Amino acid sequence: MSLVSVRGLQKSVTLPDGSTLEILRGIDLDVEAGSTTAIVGRSGSGKSTLLNVLGLLDTPTNGTHEFGGVDVGRAGSLRRDRIRGADVGFVFQQFNLLQGRTAVENVEIPLLYATGKDFWRRRRLAIEMLDRVGLADRADTQPHRLSGGEQQRVAIARALVRSPRLILADEPTGALDVDTGRIVMELLETVAAETGAALMTITHDAAVAARADTVHRIDHGLVVDAFEEAAA
Repeated sequence: MSLVSVRGLQKSVTLPDGSTLEILRGIDLDVEAGSTTAIVGRSGSGKSTLLNVLGLLDTPTNGTHEFGGVDVGRAGSLRRDRIRGADVGFVFQQFNLLQGRTAVENVEIPLLYATGKDFWRRRRLAIEMLDRVGLADRADTQPHRLSGGEQQRVAIARALVRSPRLILADEPTGALDVDTGRIVMELLETVAAETGAALMTITHDAAVAARADTVHRIDHGLVVDAFEEAAA
């Protein structure tokens, strides 16, 4: 059984003039646990919207969406929130770190919604994850004192600290130089492989896409091409 399965997935919004903008127009997609997938396509093709729907940040207008065998398209908001908090890790293109909070406090944030020992051990878990990304010595540093590459690694640590089943990365190397971008992708792939998580990446970088097991091209809200790509 696929970790994520969507059929006929549609997403539309109503514009101020009353017209309807169709963003996703009928996506069929399966994501297996432990797989690496790249989503490519032109700006405005619907890639980020698809990622937000798959990550339960947004809801589809039509179609079916299953996550781990649960019909999350029909689930209530509370259950969706719980699944997203426990099982989905996001790496945002703009990092979305909280200013005024240290690196370790940013990484702790997902653990504030944990229960049991993970909640009480949240600082230790956050520091351990910062150590995984090479930033243990920057744990008490605020984002504005970190380089772009360091901020991205903090964002990755935050995404991975709860060992999610699905890792969603929106242009994770977009603001990084080639060498740092390669290190970031290797880290994401290593953690995903160790935990059996599925890794899905939106990218304009052909080198990043070529690292994935599967590449899907989105155009005007549809999967217009999907092919198997040997991992680099």
